[in-house]
Amino acid sequence: MNMKFTGTESYVATDDLTVAVNAAVTLERPLLVKGEPGTGKTELARQVAAALGLEMIEWHIKSTTKAQQGLYEYDAVSRLRDSQLGDERVHDVRNYIRKGKLWQAFEADRKVVLLIDEVDKADIEFPNDLLQELDRMEFHVYETGETVRAAHRPIVIITSNNEKELPDAFLRRCFFHYIRFPDMETMKAIVAVHHPGIKQALLTTALTQFYELRDTTGLKKKPSTSEVLDWLKLLLAEDLAPEDLKRAGANALPKLHGALLKNEQDVHLFERLAFMARNERR
Repeated sequence: MNMKFTGTESYVATDDLTVAVNAAVTLERPLLVKGEPGTGKTELARQVAAALGLEMIEWHIKSTTKAQQGLYEYDAVSRLRDSQLGDERVHDVRNYIRKGKLWQAFEADRKVVLLIDEVDKADIEFPNDLLQELDRMEFHVYETGETVRAAHRPIVIITSNNEKELPDAFLRRCFFHYIRFPDMETMKAIVAVHHPGIKQALLTTALTQFYELRDTTGLKKKPSTSEVLDWLKLLLAEDLAPEDLKRAGANALPKLHGALLKNEQDVHLFERLAFMARNERR
């Protein structure tokens, strides 16, 4: 089956991103995708699955997640309780093994997309603990003595927000791609997918203001793609014109800035800039 990803109607993929996806598929290596939060890393996996007509299995990583949970978990406590109650289930250990996301992906009857989302949230040893399983596409179940092998090698997409460095041994086994923040033209294409009826004058004025805001020195959290889409949705709902935004621009804080600025330090920064601008005009 020839699998080529070219983006979808609802996901604007840049040329370098489609090259990265297809390279990872060809090499049969995990695709490690980094980038700012809100740049579409998680959504990429969903769109790859949709474009290739594959089922998707999602494993969302938390700070407490252990690699073993991706393989399986043995519930010894339930088995002990059942043995005390005289339950017949205790005679088969398989009744107490919960399959993890990797096991589900390995035993699927056709190729799937496996998303390992925000791998950098877990303990630093987490990526290394999965090296062998992702390399060999198999693992051993000690309680039953069986070896689980991938019937069809899944397309593995791993995302990271760069919260911590990943081990070199893990990086060597991945094809890497960094999703850069979209430039103005790419952003216009993304907006066209989500808000197809938006007037160009409003879009250009809004995006100009948005990129100026993102480039402001001292900003603690730069607004992301998902946040600018929310902001534009609000502008459209309020039926604002480009002139309304320009008037807001003169006061430094954009209209409906709560969609873009997500902490009080950044709001105070813009309030100070507005105060300094007003003093300069006097």
